[in-house]
Amino acid sequence: MEGKHFSPRRFNLLKKIGELTRSIVEDLSNGRSPTLQIDQFSSYCTDTSGNCCCSYDLPKGKEILKPWIESQARRLDVMLRVLLIVQRLLQENKHGSKRDIYYMYPSIFKEQSVVDRAINDICILLQCSRHNLNVVSVGKGFISKFLVSVFQRLANDQFCRQNRCIVITGRGYPDVSTRRFLHLLVETFHLPVYCLVDCDPYGIDILVTYRFGSMQMAYDAKSLRLPEIRWIGAFPSDSEKYQLPQQCLLPLTTEDMQKARGILQRCYMEREVPHWRSELQLLLDRGVKFEIEALSAYSLTFLSEHYLPSKIQMGAYI
Repeated sequence: MEGKHFSPRRFNLLKKIGELTRSIVEDLSNGRSPTLQIDQFSSYCTDTSGNCCCSYDLPKGKEILKPWIESQARRLDVMLRVLLIVQRLLQENKHGSKRDIYYMYPSIFKEQSVVDRAINDICILLQCSRHNLNVVSVGKGFISKFLVSVFQRLANDQFCRQNRCIVITGRGYPDVSTRRFLHLLVETFHLPVYCLVDCDPYGIDILVTYRFGSMQMAYDAKSLRLPEIRWIGAFPSDSEKYQLPQQCLLPLTTEDMQKARGILQRCYMEREVPHWRSELQLLLDRGVKFEIEALSAYSLTFLSEHYLPSKIQMGAYI
């Protein structure tokens, strides 16, 4: 319900915004050039020994914005404009999308990514999550009403009713809303959660985004990542196990191989999910990939009636 009742969280955020803008104004009034220190976060490093000390909750360093540098002056200008919009949203307890904010000053912002970066900077400065600012993104996730063929197949086969489960699709790389919703489901109801992705490097990257979070949103990884998630398929080893026809296997492209090698170098692959790393290495060694739909080579209902139920019942997930 929209209204002007200030919750303690909203009150504290508005107080922080007031203190931040006041300090900038005071610096300018006294002839000083304001500087901002923004913590830098990272969801992984490239130490493949498994002995790194990466932390999801601690910053890796600080970035100092210096407004006498032209590019950083523009970044500060954009951030302050977005901050004023956020302040208004909080004061009026209304919500706006990232796209709404962009269209308030399109000639100044130029592109959406500029606004996205400003929102991330503000979250770090105010030590909050994006949803606390009343800023939302247009969600891509769907429950039960699927737009992707494999999920349409599960819906048609009444997979959820037969297996007493909830099926959610992020339609590719999951957005923040989908990941937050999943995090809330798991945290509230303590549900087991499984991830089904195409057997290719981009599918595996989607998987690790669910578990470890994205680099862009590393500052908020704690409220977005799903350490409980299990990979249920499709595995590179499934192509032999289920004897997929040769025509279902596609050669890895140069971009696929570059993507796979990049994921293999991430510290958490060796430290936290070595079995995932082994499957990804197998994918790279074999040089072929396949889509989830390839499992329909047996029958249209193979995925929903055999593949997924048997993996869950037998614990054949990693």
